[in-house]
Amino acid sequence: MKPGDFFIRRIQPEESFLLEEFLYQAIYLPKGAVPPPRSVVRLPELRVYIEDFGSRPGDLCLVAETEGQVVGAVWSRIMDDYGHLDDSTPSLAISLLPGYRGRGIGTQLLDSLLSLLWQKGFARASLSVQKENPARRLYERAGFRVVVEKGPEDVMLWEHPPAL
Repeated sequence: MKPGDFFIRRIQPEESFLLEEFLYQAIYLPKGAVPPPRSVVRLPELRVYIEDFGSRPGDLCLVAETEGQVVGAVWSRIMDDYGHLDDSTPSLAISLLPGYRGRGIGTQLLDSLLSLLWQKGFARASLSVQKENPARRLYERAGFRVVVEKGPEDVMLWEHPPAL
């Protein structure tokens, strides 16, 4: 493998601890904002994304690995989170370590998870994104569209096949 190459694979059960770091990395910070303490991921409204991961319907996770290091993760779960639409639509989260953003890894992770969700019988997925977060372009390219506006953030929906 050449330096910078990566591959996508399912997360292993013994790696679920990694989701805490990727949840922290998924927190959008506007330019100049002070990062919250890492303990923020222990708040109930964030723990729902990772607690007992692998035990609920829609719990799927893919990671990007390069040179023996996991550098990105995308995961879904049916949960009552910021992007919740209903009890049959998985919400998803995605993040990369800072040095690995802007290389196409996120696009491949997201496309791979959406394909896996479809294979597992899920025709929809949702997420929440801040309006000014540059990642929303990634979601739009993947076919997500805004279905609910909640102040500074939007809930976006992906459907297979796409709605006309």
